[in-house]
Amino acid sequence: MDQADWSKLAETMERIAESLERLAPPPPPAPDFAAADAFVFEPPTTLKPVRNVNRVPIALLKGIERSRDILYDNTWRFACGLAANNALLWGARGMGKSSLVKAVQAAVNGALPADAPRLKLIEIHREDIDHLPRLMDFVRASQSRFLLFCDDLSFDQGDSSYKSLKAVLDGGVEGRPANVLFYATSNRRHLLPRDMIENERASAINPGEAVEEKVSLSDRFGLWLGFHNCSQDQYLAMIEGYVAAAGLTGVEDAGTIRHEALEWATTRGSRSGRVAFQFIQDLAGRFGRPLELAE
Repeated sequence: MDQADWSKLAETMERIAESLERLAPPPPPAPDFAAADAFVFEPPTTLKPVRNVNRVPIALLKGIERSRDILYDNTWRFACGLAANNALLWGARGMGKSSLVKAVQAAVNGALPADAPRLKLIEIHREDIDHLPRLMDFVRASQSRFLLFCDDLSFDQGDSSYKSLKAVLDGGVEGRPANVLFYATSNRRHLLPRDMIENERASAINPGEAVEEKVSLSDRFGLWLGFHNCSQDQYLAMIEGYVAAAGLTGVEDAGTIRHEALEWATTRGSRSGRVAFQFIQDLAGRFGRPLELAE
């Protein structure tokens, strides 16, 4: 090719490059972490601010006082720039695992000095775990500190997305950013169904090694907090706390409310914080009251 041909080719390639640039989407805007204290991660690049978080005041979480205090202390240390552990909250359904995470974040922010940076909460859905490395790129350079929160985390047969989570917790070359802590809730202590673990052991040449990689995921959480079904006294204490906070003390006498609350739990076959809150919603509705909880 002579010089004229090379010049034509260069012009053609330049026009193609310019056309591709016009067709390409613009780079995503940098997240505005000042917009709110809580966000929902929407892959691949969006952090949606949540200005009104659906949460229960921490003082109303009854029957889980020990777990509450441990998680608060761990979160407070992290917010202050001190060492802290990733946390796995596991156990009985409806006992306040996710409510505790949201309540602790609010309580810690309320206790921080007015001029201190707020602790940010980012919720990531279970099906988006594969995008965790991308999310880390967003928050790594920020001056804020972040709680990454995944509710109802578990993994099923053939699911390999747990590898992304393992790398974030404490593996990989870069490791977990110093300004990030990961909290997860699950009904399973090892994040895997028991029958899956047993099937892996039964069919493997080396049963121990067959499940070690997946079971070791829960070991990456330095803090384990177990939640168990509450007693009748704990359930009634939850009811009393909600009644007072919702301003429902005078709608019926205390004995009637206790009787109705126990009957409500019996019809649902369980006692838990969730069942107690559902009863309070019904009680408020029957007496024409909006449900607004005050600490």
